[in-house]
Amino acid sequence: MNSIYIGICKIIRNVLIALYQPFVATVFFSFIAMFIFIYVKEHNWGKKDFTKNICLTWISYFKKSCEFRRVFFLVIYSMLILSRTVFYRDIWTNPLSDIMGGWGLYDVDGNLTTEAIENLMLFIPFTVLLLWAFRKELLGEKPEIRKTLWIATKTVGIFSFGIEFFQLLFHLGTFQISDLVYNTLGGTVGGAVYYVIYRVRHKGEWWIRMMCGQVWVIEVFEGLPICLRVYLKNLRFFRGE
Repeated sequence: MNSIYIGICKIIRNVLIALYQPFVATVFFSFIAMFIFIYVKEHNWGKKDFTKNICLTWISYFKKSCEFRRVFFLVIYSMLILSRTVFYRDIWTNPLSDIMGGWGLYDVDGNLTTEAIENLMLFIPFTVLLLWAFRKELLGEKPEIRKTLWIATKTVGIFSFGIEFFQLLFHLGTFQISDLVYNTLGGTVGGAVYYVIYRVRHKGEWWIRMMCGQVWVIEVFEGLPICLRVYLKNLRFFRGE
């Protein structure tokens, strides 16, 4: 009887885990599906023309709208991040088992680990795509280095915190402060990369500003030490130094 009871409990546990693990992804894609349903109903698309109209509408927007293409690439990369960090993670019994995480290139056993570098690099393309897609909304007509770094750092920090919170709430991986810090630092680096790319693409404006004694390289070196000091201060705080 005891073995039967254990077997039943194991079956129930496995079924609940199988349903719980994809719960976040299921809710997210259900929300997207219902949004498409509302759009189709408002445009009175029939069942026969449903797929055709969706494809033609998507292709039309992709061809004529630069904003649509930028947001599309941003959404693709965002989904890759969410798939890696939230949607397809295994269930963890204790998400607070390693709250500080790893800060260096070697783990506690002395083995080489690239997790910190990966967390930093993961959000560099995301930040570049984000600022590329919503430059006017986030940075205005003429981005400045300090504002660019601040907006990039703040936005990625909030996004990363949301990911870590979801991992904690739904037991999808572990909540780690090191992930939050390195992801946010990746946003800062991504902001600097975007600013350099933006200045290179606007060479005419760059020459005008250089003639006026306002070279963007000087602005970069003025802005980076501020972010570096904040990062080092937080790093010492979390390490208890």
